Amino acid sequence: MRPKLTAIVTTFNEEENIRDCLALLRFADEILVVDSFSTDATIEIARSIPAVRLLQHEYLGNGPQCNWAMEQASHPWALIVDADERVTRALALEIEELLGRGLRGDAYRLRRENVFLGRVIRHSGWGSDRLVRLVRKGAVRYPDQRVHADIVLRAAAPTLQAPLLHYTFRSFGQYLEKLHRYAEWAAQDGLQKGSRAGVVEIAFRPAWRFLRMYVVQAGFLDGLPGLIVCALQSYGVFLKWARLWELRRAKS
Repeated sequence: MRPKLTAIVTTFNEEENIRDCLALLRFADEILVVDSFSTDATIEIARSIPAVRLLQHEYLGNGPQCNWAMEQASHPWALIVDADERVTRALALEIEELLGRGLRGDAYRLRRENVFLGRVIRHSGWGSDRLVRLVRKGAVRYPDQRVHADIVLRAAAPTLQAPLLHYTFRSFGQYLEKLHRYAEWAAQDGLQKGSRAGVVEIAFRPAWRFLRMYVVQAGFLDGLPGLIVCALQSYGVFLKWARLWELRRAKS
């Protein structure tokens, strides 16, 4: 018998994304939206789609939120998708075929393509995303951290061929707000782990991030969008370590 699948989407103020995201998940046996008490139209849009089951849960970080969401899933397999990601038709068909044949193991990776300024970024480290997103319920967990909480497996897992699209950039205002939010969460995670920030972290880590992405990982091959990606990521690293320094200073 074909195993059933729950598609999970965690949201907060995603009115610009949620409808398109959910429309591409109708191949799943259940669509579960776990919302962090959005203040825009996200909840109304999700509720307007008959196939969606909507729950609300306090957001304590990406890892804890996804773990809680997986526990609420009705079916033995879960596909975890962010609201700004799109499951392509080819990927949906590949997952359906996989379910029909019978899944093996506990997890599968998805090949994610990051779209920035209307262009898929192929270099600077952004072209190599292989994320564990198709999982057996109860078999794996996210780490308990607020940002960049990706599932780490002890053993190898198959990677599906069709891409998952990630529309990470809508405007500079939106992306800068995201960078500031992620930097704050990363600094808080660092504080809890006992990390410290000094001249090396604040001055040299951002510079190295830019050089690594733009030169070593060939971000320059993506043209002007590649340059902007690398510069913004460097800025995000600066924000993280500068904020951690401030938090440590306030605590001492």
